[in-house]
Amino acid sequence: MNLSWRTMDRATLDAAYSNGDPPADFETRSAAFYAAHPGADLDVRYGPAPRERFDFFPVSGGKQSRAPTFVFVHGGYWQSCDKDLCAFVAEGPLARGMNVVVAEYTLAPTASMTQIVSEIGRLLDVLVEQGHTTLVLGGHSAGGHLTAMHRYHPAVKYALPVSGLFDLEPISAGGLNDKLGLSAEEITRFSPMRHIAHGAPMVVTVGNAELPELIRHSYDYAHGCADAGEHVTYLPVPGADHFSILYDLADPDGLQLSALAQLMQA
Repeated sequence: MNLSWRTMDRATLDAAYSNGDPPADFETRSAAFYAAHPGADLDVRYGPAPRERFDFFPVSGGKQSRAPTFVFVHGGYWQSCDKDLCAFVAEGPLARGMNVVVAEYTLAPTASMTQIVSEIGRLLDVLVEQGHTTLVLGGHSAGGHLTAMHRYHPAVKYALPVSGLFDLEPISAGGLNDKLGLSAEEITRFSPMRHIAHGAPMVVTVGNAELPELIRHSYDYAHGCADAGEHVTYLPVPGADHFSILYDLADPDGLQLSALAQLMQA
């Protein structure tokens, strides 16, 4: 595992994880997507906290009960963003014949990492109780981390972490930790790179125009899983940065969903 981040001072480390803000058209695209799907179930509760909620977009043609359900967990370094901003990504998996859930979770500093990880586990359990027994779990950035944490859930049959964060130690050493307040126990317990075991087959994706540290996370995790004998495909998306990679995910013919479909058909 590449540990070059240890040689960085605080300012350099913060810059190495500074992705900027999401493009303004995320909100525009998501608003248009909501308007085009008036039959969606919005703000469905899965727990007691205000942000423990999701939007459900059923596949068309009366195939809802037989279709797999793609669960998308947004990013934002566990401390920003919401489902409404990223809902446009549902267009891709929905067109691929999957139901889609776009979920939220409580953000830091209101929630600890322990609570955030637990909330996504509760989300998956509630979806199973509702009859969604074949889940395809995906997430972006912090959502990619949460995807990797839960690829061992029995209902998760496939996983798609996008530009994920798989080792919390470098996160704890910089400004991102000001709100997260990661404990030593949380760093160890919730770093997927440190707990590679048998889980759902995965496609691990990252934009090849992303920050080197973000690429390193995905590269190290994918190859660590492969070395452990896990069924994993590592997919750098040409020309994509940390946000534009979601445009590819929203495209049913994009590289990520094509790779996922190949995995699901294997």
